[in-house]
Amino acid sequence: MEKILISACLLGRPVRYDGKGKPLHHPVIARWMAEGRLIGFCPEQSGGLPTPRPPAEIESGMNGDDVLEGRARVLEVTGRDVTAEFIAGAEKTVAVAKAQHCRFALLIDGSPSCGSGFIYDGSFSGVRHSGEGVTVALLRRAGIAVYADREIDALVAHLDGAAGSAS
Repeated sequence: MEKILISACLLGRPVRYDGKGKPLHHPVIARWMAEGRLIGFCPEQSGGLPTPRPPAEIESGMNGDDVLEGRARVLEVTGRDVTAEFIAGAEKTVAVAKAQHCRFALLIDGSPSCGSGFIYDGSFSGVRHSGEGVTVALLRRAGIAVYADREIDALVAHLDGAAGSAS
């Protein structure tokens, strides 16, 4: 049975920057919880950031790979550099995923940590661009397949297909 790393906020845990959760309402979530497949984790909290916390974005329209390579920073709306905390959280997330033998992650899109399809451009004006957050970049480098919350049906199909081919 495949374990799945999931953004803790998608489980309704109040870990987001605004102190709230953002539960993902999908019938498979309850089943996976009952089966013990979901490993909830918040990279930003694990990196040492408080909840609530000021919103943060990756600067200058860059992405998580740019942060990991030292070409970009993660900044709070206040101007405070939280790059080190984001990288530490990403490293802890990968360590947990590996320790739990997770080959898949289901993460909240848009986050400077967990965004896998889009993130915000660093202007704090609500402008999105395609890209990935710091944690997603590091998970993908570790060979873990990442799905955005809106891609849950694709993850279900992948897992159901893999289970069907294993029999």
